[in-house]
Amino acid sequence: MNKQRLSILGSTGSIGTQTLEIVRQHPEKFEVVALSANSNAGLLAEQVDEFKPKFASIRNEEFYRTLSSQITSGTTIKCGEESLIELATLQEADIIINSLVGFAGFNPTYAALKSGKRVALANKETLVVGGRLITNLLNKTEAELIPIDSEHSAMLQCIVGEDVSSIEKIVITASGGPFRDFPSEKLKEVTVEQALKHPNWEMGAKITIDSATMMNKGLEIIEAHWLFGLPLEQIEPVIHPQSIIHSIVTFADGSSKAQLGLPDMKVPIIYALSYPGRLPLQTPRMDWSKTQELTFYPVEYDRYPCVRLAMNCIEGEELDPAILNASNEVAVQRFLNKEIGYIDIPKIIEKSLENLSNGYSLNLHSLQEIDTETRDFASRIN
Repeated sequence: MNKQRLSILGSTGSIGTQTLEIVRQHPEKFEVVALSANSNAGLLAEQVDEFKPKFASIRNEEFYRTLSSQITSGTTIKCGEESLIELATLQEADIIINSLVGFAGFNPTYAALKSGKRVALANKETLVVGGRLITNLLNKTEAELIPIDSEHSAMLQCIVGEDVSSIEKIVITASGGPFRDFPSEKLKEVTVEQALKHPNWEMGAKITIDSATMMNKGLEIIEAHWLFGLPLEQIEPVIHPQSIIHSIVTFADGSSKAQLGLPDMKVPIIYALSYPGRLPLQTPRMDWSKTQELTFYPVEYDRYPCVRLAMNCIEGEELDPAILNASNEVAVQRFLNKEIGYIDIPKIIEKSLENLSNGYSLNLHSLQEIDTETRDFASRIN
C-alpha cells in the first residue's frame, strides 16, 4: 500500500480526531494534506501545528483571523463554504474523509466524486438527500465511495467477495438509545440531558439525539438502499443493545454473515482508508473465551416513529428524503435549545413532509431549494 494523502473535512469532530489517531499509528501509510473545521479554531491550529498540512480551512469566517494568528507554519489558510469544495477536490489528495455534519456535507462529496476521488464517507446526509445523484455520478466516474458509518462498513465487509444479487436481506442493528426500556407514556417528559446520555457511544449532540429517536437508523436504511441497490423490503432494522454485531447479511442459501467487534469508530475508519486491504489497529478486542450475551428485539415503531417516517421516504417522492433530513436537523436543534419537547421532533418532521412534499424532480438546484424551504418551515412550527 502506497502512502495515501488525506484531506479531512471536519478534522476537529469525533470522526476527524479519530482519523488523526490512525495517522499517528501509521505515519508511514498516511500523510495529511488538508484539514478543515467549522469554528474550532483552537483545536484546528493544534492539528495544523502537529501534522503540517498544505491547506487548512475554517468554515465560519469570523474565526479566520483567530486561526491565522495561531498558525506559524507554511500552511495556506482558507475560509468559507467554497473552501470545502477546494479541499474536497485537491489534486494533492488521494482520499477525502468527509465527516461534516448535516446537509453541508453533500456538495463536497459530490465535488470529490466528480473529480474521481475516493471518499471515505461519514456524512449520512450525502446519500440520504441525494442518493440517486451520487449513484448516477459513481456510475459515470472511477471515483469510490467507502462508508465510514459502522453499520454500512459492516455490510460492506460482509458483502466483499459475494454476488450482490445473492443478498436476501440486510439487517441493520441499533442500540435502541437511552429510551429503549423507558415507559412510553413518559417520553413526553424526556429532557435534553437524558437524551444526550447514550448507553454505548460518545458522540456529538446531533447524532446522539438521532440515536435516541432512532432517526439515525432511518437515515441508515436510506443509505443502505442507495449504497447496495436494495429495495426497502430487503433492509430490516433490529434492536441489539450490546452494539457488538454491527450488521448482518443473509444470503439466498439461508446463510448469514455478521461483522462483530467492540464499539470503536476507528475500525470502520481504518477499513475505509485501507480498503480492500486491512491495517493493524491498536484497539480493544473481544474476548471470546468469556461468556457473551448478544440479544435482539424488534423495533417498536410507536416508540420510534422517526424510523417509519424515514422508511416511507424511500418509496415516496424524490425530494422527500431531503425534507426529512432538513426538518430533522431543525427539530433536533430546537429540542437541544429547549424550544420543543422530545416527542415534538417526529411531529415537526411529519408536518414538514405533509406540507412540503411535491412532485419536483431531483437535481442539485432543487435539493438546495427544498432544503432552505424546509428549514424555514420547520423552524416556525409550534
